[in-house]
Amino acid sequence: MNIRAFIFENGEKFVTVKAYIYSFYYRLLVKKLPMKQLEKKLGERGKESADTETGEVLRLARLYAFHVNRITERLPWEAKCFVRALTLRKLLHEKDIGSTIYLGVFKKNGELKAHAWLRCGQLYLTGGNGEGMAVVAKFGD
Repeated sequence: MNIRAFIFENGEKFVTVKAYIYSFYYRLLVKKLPMKQLEKKLGERGKESADTETGEVLRLARLYAFHVNRITERLPWEAKCFVRALTLRKLLHEKDIGSTIYLGVFKKNGELKAHAWLRCGQLYLTGGNGEGMAVVAKFGD
């Protein structure tokens, strides 16, 4: 993102800045903390958020997801699926919007791989919809 576009074309500058900061913060946590400690940031284990939301909530969730997904593709640090889900969950949580983070596994080329994705209402906003994954944990609020 260039400076001109950020200043003149970005109507959600505050969301963009927060997404940068949160993605950096969560990247550090993912690298430094064991999963047991990190779980405290995920929400309530085994709980799922509501599967219905108002149109206004879904519009805001889509907008935030757009910013998080766009920004995390261009960061100088690695921000894969788990960092994206955590970042978006934090932004939604600040607006009292419920979401669920799913953690799953799948096999690729005979190797077990981990994946994370986030759902709000019936929308999957980061990491796809979990198709082909075995859900190992879910965290909602």
